[in-house]
Amino acid sequence: MSKKQKTIFIVSLVVNALLIVWLVIGYQKMSLVHKELFYSEVQRKLVELDGLIEHQKRNDWSDPNLVTTQLSDVLNGFDVATKIGKYSGWLSNGERLTMEQLDVALRQYPHDELYEFSVLTQNDKNDFEDLQSKLQNVGFGMNMKISRDWKTFINKSEELLRSVRRR
Repeated sequence: MSKKQKTIFIVSLVVNALLIVWLVIGYQKMSLVHKELFYSEVQRKLVELDGLIEHQKRNDWSDPNLVTTQLSDVLNGFDVATKIGKYSGWLSNGERLTMEQLDVALRQYPHDELYEFSVLTQNDKNDFEDLQSKLQNVGFGMNMKISRDWKTFINKSEELLRSVRRR
């Protein structure tokens, strides 16, 4: 090999190494963004739902649309986070299926639609109080330590799915 070829070869190795490092960093950032999306748009909103149900219970359900609006926010969060995870290939098929099934199960509860508030019956209020208990049992309740570990989040989601299916 000539000196020129050796120089080109070394420069090529360095450029390839930098590209690999850049790809790894990009993948880690994308992973962080996806996880953050689920934590902020799903997990945190489920915890807020628990808090709003508790608030309504204490106030004799004086403003039930706080709960139905929050549930709508949870459902929108599921929709956005799951679609992005699915299209980017970041979610495994099992994780995507869990999120989609949990979304379907939670849609059975009254929730607001665009420009339309749900009207809750006493039975609906009881169902929401039961949902609150389920949220707390799996660890999505107020005043609980919220883990930012992905596997913990998925496990809690699977457990919540099993409990709301028994509704």
